[in-house]
Amino acid sequence: MHNWCCEAFALWLRTTRNNSCGVDSMIVCSCNRLTHHDVEAAVDGGATRPKEIYASKGCKAQCGNCTSGIVCLLRQALMQRGNVFDLSAGLAAS
Repeated sequence: MHNWCCEAFALWLRTTRNNSCGVDSMIVCSCNRLTHHDVEAAVDGGATRPKEIYASKGCKAQCGNCTSGIVCLLRQALMQRGNVFDLSAGLAAS
């Protein structure tokens, strides 16, 4: 499954790392102010499901618009760390 957020995130990383715009994090959930760093930190802490990402910051999904982006970043972070999980079960619980 290909998601537009993965392309947007990859482009954003290339852009911000190659210039001096001063931005070093991307907000992926505006309701809870979760950044891509929060997703990565949650995965480093053992999170494997979207619900666990939110819980790591003491919140839960509000409007739901960020869920696909959270899943995209979660998958990417898990793959980078060599972990492969079936996230379909976690989507229903998020």
